[in-house]
Amino acid sequence: MGLDKFYMARRRFFVDEIRQGHARILGEEAHHLTRVLRVERGQKYEISDNRAVWLAEVQDARKDLVSFTLIEPIAPAEPLVRVTLLASLVRFERFEDLIEKATELGVERIIPVVAERSEKGLELAAEKRMARWRRVAREASEQSRRVRLPELCLPQRISQVLTRPAACRLFLDETATHPILAALPESRSPQDEVAVLAGPKAAGPIANAPPSPAQAGAPCRWAPRFSKPTPPQWPRSRL
Repeated sequence: MGLDKFYMARRRFFVDEIRQGHARILGEEAHHLTRVLRVERGQKYEISDNRAVWLAEVQDARKDLVSFTLIEPIAPAEPLVRVTLLASLVRFERFEDLIEKATELGVERIIPVVAERSEKGLELAAEKRMARWRRVAREASEQSRRVRLPELCLPQRISQVLTRPAACRLFLDETATHPILAALPESRSPQDEVAVLAGPKAAGPIANAPPSPAQAGAPCRWAPRFSKPTPPQWPRSRL
């Protein structure tokens, strides 16, 4: 098989705005591009202003500034479903992992939910973490070549998120029979919003809190079979 059969996707970066066919990345992000990723003048990358994607050429690459000149637009692949993840607020290191993976999977919106037994103080502390969480989402968006960044919302109570309008509501349950894809309605529009409620057992009741099951939605699980990977058993060292 010849080398022309292979395709290596270009890196994609997000910019704050595109103006008159040009865009810039400043500060720490520019430093990361030039010092870590070795971005140089004349190289071509894909850039997104959170609305559209363009093929662009690096016009200038300095320590605190990387500027681009637009070449041509790139047709984006539109998502088949718009997912809003209503995720129980847990310890921040785990919640950052959730943001990263949900972003890579294409979730459009992430709303932290204060569950019945969420640790005290997490709700208030979460507001101070928003800037860091947005950086995590931005890096994951670039790695997964998204067109748009996910929307990260401030924490909300379960009663608030259950009143949000949605074309379809689901909640993750380990004992559910149907996987998440099978639980989606067969006739749906790509513009329909699917709200997925999720939370660990340690967070306490989150799906069965509402007075009506219709508010929480249909139970589902990630896949027909899912099990946690078994960690390797390392032999004990003899001292």
